Amino acid sequence: GARETFESYYRKQRRKQARLVLQPPSNMHETLDGYRKYFNQIVGFFVVEDHILHTTQGLVNRAYIDELWEMALSKTIAALRTHSSYCSDPSLVLDLKNLIVLFADTLQGYGFPVNQLFDLLLEIQEQYSETLLKKWAGVFRNILDSDNYSPIPVSNEDVYKKIVGQFPFQDAELEKQPFPKKFPFSEFVPKVYSQIKEFIYACLKFSEDLHLSSTEVDDMIRKSTNLLLTRTLSNCLQNVIKRKNIGLTELVQIIINTTHLEKSCRFLEEFITNITNVLPETVHTTKLYGTTTFKDARHAAEEEIYTNLNQKIDQFLQLADYDWMALEPGSRASDYLVDLIGFLRSTFAVFTHLPGEVDVHSTMSGKVAQTACMSACKHLSTSLLQLLLEAEVRQLTLGALHQFNLDVEECEQFARSGPVPGFQGDTLQLAFIDLRQV
Repeated sequence: GARETFESYYRKQRRKQARLVLQPPSNMHETLDGYRKYFNQIVGFFVVEDHILHTTQGLVNRAYIDELWEMALSKTIAALRTHSSYCSDPSLVLDLKNLIVLFADTLQGYGFPVNQLFDLLLEIQEQYSETLLKKWAGVFRNILDSDNYSPIPVSNEDVYKKIVGQFPFQDAELEKQPFPKKFPFSEFVPKVYSQIKEFIYACLKFSEDLHLSSTEVDDMIRKSTNLLLTRTLSNCLQNVIKRKNIGLTELVQIIINTTHLEKSCRFLEEFITNITNVLPETVHTTKLYGTTTFKDARHAAEEEIYTNLNQKIDQFLQLADYDWMALEPGSRASDYLVDLIGFLRSTFAVFTHLPGEVDVHSTMSGKVAQTACMSACKHLSTSLLQLLLEAEVRQLTLGALHQFNLDVEECEQFARSGPVPGFQGDTLQLAFIDLRQV
């Protein structure tokens, strides 16, 4: 006969129990089981309440359950926000997402509103994306560190097909050549390309079952892939280029590699389109910014080549030891300068014998070679002029000047010999014209 007392006692006790159930264990984020137990407790609690609502008269009512659910929802979301932020393993975040989807779908089946849980999943998606980017930074680092930066040799048709299967590359000239032959790029090109596709699949996994439209999924994947290219891969490439002991041949290979990767970006666009079925012409479709990543890396590698060459020239010039008071000139150009010119010749030979670069004039490495050669000649010319005009040099004999002239002639001879094809007329000799006048 004490119905009212019992009802209020029941509700009070259940509220206390709900609070206990909603208290997550402190190490919940460490394993999936921690999350699973937590969700099971909450589902269990509300399934019981729902059952009582439908099988008893007035012990609980809709308003009471809704109020309890609202409290539970805000506490659950707060707990998940905190705990998921500790997680650095993408596969655990993915498993957690699948659990939350099950949790939400189950409770929705009992008539509880769960939109906020799906909103939370979009927040967790950003964090998942961050954990993926961290993981792939390591993947890219390993690929770039273990690369030998020389063209991939192909001994037979099977190897050729395998590489072309990994990376979209077509070259009629190369196909005609007999085996053994070489691809113009090194190993890191197909490996990086395959890993970008793996990353796209990993992003896609998160968007499954989130009740998102294909445009939203497409947008999510493209935004994450852009971050992968413009931030993660870009940093990894820049670190390789800025390495202390990187050689010119490696830098030239990076220029060739990034050119091929830049061309492959449209295939990545198609790859995403095929997965999401959202055509690139659709309004608001995010573009992939991969091309800028590879362009930037290429420019950085070019700059590094010019700097690198100039530093080498400076090392030779430190050996210059002119006797400004010499009575007689030597019979030939100074040893240090002959060595320096020899070094420049062999360096530019590297550029002009690149694999897969059939016509050096039109290829990008040809242009880099021209700029590098021009920049080296200008740097050499300016440095020699500074030697001549140094404040410490107060007197010159004609003999010393004749010796210096032999050296300048050696430089002019080098410029005339066309160390790099493609220069118009005497463009390269003009680098030494100021020095010659003085």
